Amino acid sequence: MTTTDFGPSEVRWNAPSKAAHPARDAAFRSYDAVLRKDKEAWLANFAEDGWIEDPVGPSMFDEEGKGHHGPDARANFWDITIATVARFEFDITDSFACANECVNVGTIYTTLPSGHRAACEGVFHYAVNDNGELLSLRAFWELDRMMATLKALDAD
Repeated sequence: MTTTDFGPSEVRWNAPSKAAHPARDAAFRSYDAVLRKDKEAWLANFAEDGWIEDPVGPSMFDEEGKGHHGPDARANFWDITIATVARFEFDITDSFACANECVNVGTIYTTLPSGHRAACEGVFHYAVNDNGELLSLRAFWELDRMMATLKALDAD
């Protein structure tokens, strides 16, 4: 099975609101860049001092749990996470936008080049500055819960 056998990445927006909002728009730009595997567009969505916590707290991606701060750290985050996934499916079931922030609730399905697929249920928080640039992307999800969903796809 090759990565092209998995089909295109996609966003399924099932939230009651899709109304334009600066933080929600930044989330859409983030999803779009991930779907297109466009690292430069994804990185350009962040403010110079923006950071990522995905997941929030210590993890295999961030042992100290302090987040990925600055352009080089954000680029490295892409390389060790997003770039390793063959296919993404964003299934957003709810979204709440207030002030310069937005949280999206849903499941991100990832398919690895090996053909294994996992479901990551969570709450995904986006905060932007007055220019609509991401100040922070914080994802609240549990590794054990996601790992419990890991399955090999059928070779058919």
